[in-house]
Amino acid sequence: MTPTGQPIDTHIHMDHEPELNKYFKACIKAKSSDLHLKVGQVPRMRVYGSLKPTTGENLSEEKMEQLVFEIMSAAQKDFFLKNGAIDFAHEVTEVDRFRINVFRQRGMISLAARRITSVIPPFEHLHLPPIIEKISMSHEGLVLVTGPTGSGKTTTIASMVDYINANRSCHIVTIEDPIEYLYSDKKALVSQREIGIDVPDFNDALRSLMRQDPDVVLVGEMRDRETIQAAMRAAETGHLVFGTLHSSNAAQTVQRILDLFPQEERDLARQTFALTIRGIVSQMLLPSIKEGFTRMPAVEILIANPIVKKLIGETREADLPSVMRSCANEGMQDFTESLSNLVKKEYVDIKAAFEYAPNKEELKMALKGMRSTASGIL
Repeated sequence: MTPTGQPIDTHIHMDHEPELNKYFKACIKAKSSDLHLKVGQVPRMRVYGSLKPTTGENLSEEKMEQLVFEIMSAAQKDFFLKNGAIDFAHEVTEVDRFRINVFRQRGMISLAARRITSVIPPFEHLHLPPIIEKISMSHEGLVLVTGPTGSGKTTTIASMVDYINANRSCHIVTIEDPIEYLYSDKKALVSQREIGIDVPDFNDALRSLMRQDPDVVLVGEMRDRETIQAAMRAAETGHLVFGTLHSSNAAQTVQRILDLFPQEERDLARQTFALTIRGIVSQMLLPSIKEGFTRMPAVEILIANPIVKKLIGETREADLPSVMRSCANEGMQDFTESLSNLVKKEYVDIKAAFEYAPNKEELKMALKGMRSTASGIL
């Protein structure tokens, strides 16, 4: 997107395949999630969570410029040269796209690309708790999927949206920067709007949203107060709204959202959030020891029942973990419960579980009485 807020012309006239596609195709073949290109280094791929060097040659400055500028339009190149970084999507095949960030570091060009496939896995393939299906079929409210970068938020939310797509006659509108998963219309009608191509910015997209008669809305990342306000407004008026946030758990999610509001607006924002929130799904990915699985999600689920809404409204989000533990019959669970189950089912190693555990003492208590091989850790 341009500094003036106008979409960048991304039309590229090309009568041959760009050379960079050979790197992208190698990623696809290796089932790599990310590609990193840096001047003076061999290309590296992230495979099953670890960054690994390839057998290619070190990249020169000239080679890097050639590779990245070949897949940019003139407008994108101008934007990058002026701003030092640019985000865009690049399609390699009909089912494989890459979300690309080209940036300067130490005066030289680098590239980081995330592989995106149009094959959207169902809940069971992602090993998500069954309650996710019920959350997806809500008819109104705000659903947030949170976690650090690379925790699978985008895939989880895509799976939820595609479940609605397959099971509900409705209009789904997504606002993304850039579009990652491509949805095929099923029972629902899906309209995907990409920032910088279909609309100048998130605020513009959100302002025109209600004129598009949506039932379900996916806002990519909740980046600022304006986006969160618009999302809560849409949820307040009877829409189901999905969004992602970089926060580690439910309690931190509430705090992070409210911290974006100035002090004088915070009380009203808190009450509105308590009214509109439907659920918070927080997750992280752990290496798996189960044959046939590379990584497994540990998932924390908060359902906004009357008790949860009351606690949020009364500034008592610190009490949310105890509600999750006591309301397991409603499908709620905290990370301790999720990690404990993954260890007991032998999906993840006990050492990895402790490494990722937000509360190691609680996990220790949850795992008491397990097999003797764990006694050295416990």
